[in-house]
Amino acid sequence: MATITVRIDDETRDALLVKAEGQRQTLSDFVRDRLQDAVFAFRGDDEVKRAEGLEPDTLSMLDRHTLALLHRILARVLPEDANDVDGDKGYQLDRARVLERGYTNEYNMEFVGLQPELSARHCDFVNDVLELFRIARASINGLRKQGVQIDESLERALTFAGFDHNDGLESQMADYVRFLVQDGRWEEQKEFVLGPDRGNSHHQVIPVYSRMLTEYREVKQKTSRKTGAKSYLLSEEELRKIADTQVHPSRR
Repeated sequence: MATITVRIDDETRDALLVKAEGQRQTLSDFVRDRLQDAVFAFRGDDEVKRAEGLEPDTLSMLDRHTLALLHRILARVLPEDANDVDGDKGYQLDRARVLERGYTNEYNMEFVGLQPELSARHCDFVNDVLELFRIARASINGLRKQGVQIDESLERALTFAGFDHNDGLESQMADYVRFLVQDGRWEEQKEFVLGPDRGNSHHQVIPVYSRMLTEYREVKQKTSRKTGAKSYLLSEEELRKIADTQVHPSRR
């Protein structure tokens, strides 16, 4: 791993040391974790707002007029016995009246079912994680064809474990993985993601995946110098380095 040197005053160092001791970590491990938090800050202030309602306090006249018209159109085209997520004719006309009369306290019904946006950074993270596990699987298969014995613990550590369905952000990432798989991408995860487990890790995995990606990127920089059709494949040693990051540095 790379090494950087940062000069800080004694007061800052002492404050960091106190915090590190409070976390039962070495100063080096504590600072490294804070740097990773800065790079992979998936739970910043913007994430605190995820549980809040998404409805706006007000809508423009144009938005109200457009949405009301859409509700009135739906009221005309819905079957007489409609009773699904779109409701029936009466429901759609009620929604139109709310918008036309400007009952702001009722606007929330327009946005029921909408989730916060999954940012481009979060989407990239998901795809990077899936790429990591795809390359790991291909590398393991390649090594086995060469006669290398890969133990089950290493293979298990380098198998995609999904995302936690009980965590707001990770649940949305799991939904995104499901969308990608159903869209024909990352099909090697189809059985896990669309099967009974539905890609549920049952525990938070973002910190683990972040550490694995950091090591994977280090490894990729070295493998980029390789030549050949399968130069992207990793060695057993490189796979073990990535797998080892699943254990937090303070517990190694």
